[in-house]
Formats: sequence, C-alpha cells, structure tokens
Amino acid sequence: MSIISEVKCARCDRKYSGVRSRCPYCGARRIGRGKYSEEADNSKGKMLIGIMIMSVLVVAAAILLFTTPADEEGNLGASAANPSSPVSSMPDESDNITEEGNNVPPAETPPEDTEPPMTPAAPEVRAVFIVYGSNNRVMEDFTVKVGEKVPLRVRIEPMGVLDEIIWSTSNRGVFDIVPDNTEGTAATVHGLGRGTATLTVSVGGVEATCIVRGRNPG
Repeated sequence: MSIISEVKCARCDRKYSGVRSRCPYCGARRIGRGKYSEEADNSKGKMLIGIMIMSVLVVAAAILLFTTPADEEGNLGASAANPSSPVSSMPDESDNITEEGNNVPPAETPPEDTEPPMTPAAPEVRAVFIVYGSNNRVMEDFTVKVGEKVPLRVRIEPMGVLDEIIWSTSNRGVFDIVPDNTEGTAATVHGLGRGTATLTVSVGGVEATCIVRGRNPG
C-alpha cells in the first residue's frame, strides 16, 4: 500500500503518483485531486505505520526500564549529594600552578647509585732487593765476623708499597737478623759463628736472598 496517494488521469484513465502535475502516460494536466483518489486507503496506511512506531517505542522503553541496574540512580544521587565522593575529589590542575601562572612540574627523585665507589687497587710488589745500609749497593754475598754487626735495608719496587716485611735466617748459629724499626724496612745482621747461611727478606710474597758467611774474628 503506497503512502503517497494516487490519482487517475481524466484522459487515459491510468493511475499515477499524486505528486505529479501531469500524467506520465498521456501528458494531460491534472485537475484538482484527479478523477479518483485513494485518500481513504492512504489514511489507513498512515494509521498502521503510526501504530507500529508506537509499539516499537513502548517495547524499547520497557527493555530499558528492566535492564537498568537498580542501584544506578542511588549511586548517582549519592555522588551528587556527597561532595567528598571520589568523583568530586579529583585533583585540580590549578593545584600545580604558581602565582605567576606557570605549571610546576612534579619533583623528580634522582636515581639511587647502587654501585659501590671504585677503590683504586693497591700497587703490587714487582721486585725486592737487600742493600747495604749506608749506600744503595745490592748485597748478594757477604762475610760477617763473630760479634760484628752489618746494617741492611730493603728496597721495594715500586716504592710506596706498605706490605708486611719479614726478615729471616736459615741458621741462627751463623747469624741473627733483628729489625731496626716497626716497618721492618731496616735490619741488622749479628754475626754469631762460623759457617754459611741464607738471609731472606719477603715483601708481599716476593723474596730476595743473600748468602752470609760467618767467620771468627782475627
């Protein structure tokens, strides 16, 4: 059933749309509402369409009414009535604005330095020498008389190493060695008897040796 009414041509007696002013078949001009009109049928069609639209609206309203959560209106009303709710306590951007109107960036926490500070490695002993006390002559073999004293020193390379210095003798019957200071950088050989023994000085695991020959005085 057409919504737009139709009229009949007075000349060819054919039906055509009521929006036309002339018959599309014979070209005759329409006079008034035409020979015939289906106004009654058109009114019935409009009424049926109106009823269908109203039915759809009623069904949609019923669906929305029954599917809406029961506490939605209560929550919305509580939020509006309670200004301290989370919705109203959102931070305002104006809190981060100074008197001059400039935005203040949040303070940044500097990253923590988790690595321990680097400690320079202590120098290692490369070489050790036994030298005579009054000069820098290296002592590798010398003679000491019974009752005689020979001053010695230790020379360490590189200089400035502070490792423990240990003096020792292989035979206390021939000679003894006595440190002259607390650091042990200087020591004195005491001749005690005849024979041959080895003098050793150790610094940081590096050693130097010297042959000591003991003999009687005279």
